[in-house]
Amino acid sequence: MAQSGRKAGGGLARPVQPSADLAAITGSDPLPRSQVVSKVWDHIRKNNLQNPQNKREIVADDKLKKVFGGKDRCSMFEMNKHLSNHLK
Repeated sequence: MAQSGRKAGGGLARPVQPSADLAAITGSDPLPRSQVVSKVWDHIRKNNLQNPQNKREIVADDKLKKVFGGKDRCSMFEMNKHLSNHLK
């Protein structure tokens, strides 16, 4: 049977290496991007970092501030852009 041209393990499933700043939240082992996002959300929930008036806004603690480029807060949509800067 013909195989499709796509290989499993690409894109979101491919392990990426977090930067030192991001590793403070996710751990230093390479992880799939989906796991990185999941661990960041675990950190946000555990430390109650969502703005109660606007759940789409994340209020950065010291660890997240380093990932968010020094910003105090960012939207959940901006967050993925910031995370990309910390993944190799």
